[in-house]
Amino acid sequence: MCGIVGYVGAKEACPFLLTGLQRLEYRGYDSAGIATLGGNNGVQLSRAVGRIQRLSEATQKNPHRGTSGIGHTRWATHGPATEENAHPHLGGTGQVVIAHNGVIENYDSLKERLIDAGYHFASATDSEVVAHLIADFLKKIPAGQDPNQRYVEAVRLTLAQLRGTYGLAIMFRDRPDLLIAARCGSPLVLGIGRGEHFLASDTSPLIGYTDRIIYLADHQIAVLTPDTLQVHHRDQGRVRPDVQVLESETVDVAMNGFKHFMQKEIFEQPESLTNAMRGRIDRENATAKFGGLNLTTQQLRSTNRIILTGCGTSWHSALVGEYLIEELARIPVEVEYASELRYRNPPVDPDTLIFGITQSGETADTLAALREMKRKGHHTLAICNVIGSSIAQEADGGIYLHAGPEIGVASTKAYTSQLLVLSMLALYFGRLRHLSYEAGLRIIDQLEKLPNLIRQTLECEQQVADVAAKYSNATNFLYLGRHYNFPSALEGALKLKEISYIHAEGYPAAEMKHGPIALVDENTPSVFIVPRGTVFEKVMSNLQEVKARRGPVIAIVDHRDERIEKLADDIIEIPPAEDFIQPIVAAIPLQLLAYHIAVLRGCDVDKPRNLAKSVTVE
Repeated sequence: MCGIVGYVGAKEACPFLLTGLQRLEYRGYDSAGIATLGGNNGVQLSRAVGRIQRLSEATQKNPHRGTSGIGHTRWATHGPATEENAHPHLGGTGQVVIAHNGVIENYDSLKERLIDAGYHFASATDSEVVAHLIADFLKKIPAGQDPNQRYVEAVRLTLAQLRGTYGLAIMFRDRPDLLIAARCGSPLVLGIGRGEHFLASDTSPLIGYTDRIIYLADHQIAVLTPDTLQVHHRDQGRVRPDVQVLESETVDVAMNGFKHFMQKEIFEQPESLTNAMRGRIDRENATAKFGGLNLTTQQLRSTNRIILTGCGTSWHSALVGEYLIEELARIPVEVEYASELRYRNPPVDPDTLIFGITQSGETADTLAALREMKRKGHHTLAICNVIGSSIAQEADGGIYLHAGPEIGVASTKAYTSQLLVLSMLALYFGRLRHLSYEAGLRIIDQLEKLPNLIRQTLECEQQVADVAAKYSNATNFLYLGRHYNFPSALEGALKLKEISYIHAEGYPAAEMKHGPIALVDENTPSVFIVPRGTVFEKVMSNLQEVKARRGPVIAIVDHRDERIEKLADDIIEIPPAEDFIQPIVAAIPLQLLAYHIAVLRGCDVDKPRNLAKSVTVE
């Protein structure tokens, strides 16, 4: 969560800082701030609770002057969202300025020690201890021949005291042409310019400013001045950084006629699915192909078990992947919450592949789970949307989604792209094993129809909007599906919870009678995902159980018949699709339903409360 930007050079820092923070808004935040240095102004600090616009207005009233600066968007962890708790924070008597992403786990003991030493804390954050620690070490280190060495050493000694995760941007009042960055578990990217250098949490703020970047690795410290850039390992001295070309799609910040980014991204799914398939369909061999798995065909063929791990929406896509891979490839699959896998010690056979599924590529739990599995000698692969992200770099190989930037915090197009990639992966493993050529071609035919199927499905928006208007005041929802669409029920409920703040639960439809049916009443709508398929009649039986208890039923169907018309209170039609791609098609009305209900309830659809796009803390 949170975002960091930094600049040191010859230009005014404030414009880049504000623009960069705006590009990081998708990460989720509840306060923001910038600090600049330069000239005779000393440290200029502006902080605001709420959106970047309020911070921008504050800087217009109190213009910032200075050619170095740092900025931050904060998502509250330690202490509420207040101006005092917003970053940047000052250390000592104001000689140190820091912005911090992550969590300092031992901040309590450090804070007590610093208070005993006479330091005053102006916030409730864990981050402020870092600023005071650096200031404390600065007092004890004499100046040397290298004017920057004293500051670097103070940072290095401070980092050795910290337990937890951090991405740090650090400035010094007495050294305005120096910016120091440090990373452990929270991503930072350096941008290389001419007579200027940049810093950010991800590449989006750097687009248009530089095309050369360095991904800072864990336990590395970067020392930036307008004309120099050095990278040091915290304990092992200077290292040669790997300079890469910035390959990132420009973030389209225009609404293009849509009311919200979430709505726009729902309607971008025909294109995002096309992009996910591009270059990956091999009709000649009736299979899929991937260039980044970094494993031999024999290694892949000898795989006897797969673990899919992720969090939230990515975990739901993994559940669909379990059905797909087991059915098409006959490989046993286990789906694990990354937050649990990282602390478990399950028996894992040597010929097991571990796939981490993540939109951002920075999810702390997923990254930690992959690191633990990799440490034990297992091949780790990523299914990820963000090029150059931490998980993409640390996994042994992987597959990019190519869904394009997703600004809305609640994932839509990245989710369906994950499902499509998992479908192609199931086809790929199936063709390595028992799946026939003809069966492979039939699957490819269905996959290639998907973009047009989704275009047809999007035509249901008005039906969905009418249903949303009818139920927007409900306080509880149930989502029910079976087989491939059980995970769809979970994802539909999550979307509603995320952006409308209505309590919702997803269940396998048959599990209703094992307890949850007690929740059914005339005020609790049940959303049934009931397209034609192998379990259609079973789901219809479960639907009748709800109707018998006078529960309102919203049916998502791919046909209308007399029975559906009689039983369902409301019907949303989607086009027919094969079982294995139904979750992709069904995702559209579920996303639209959550969206329209949230709009009617006056919720901030693109930036729901308490949520962030990239969850970089436990």
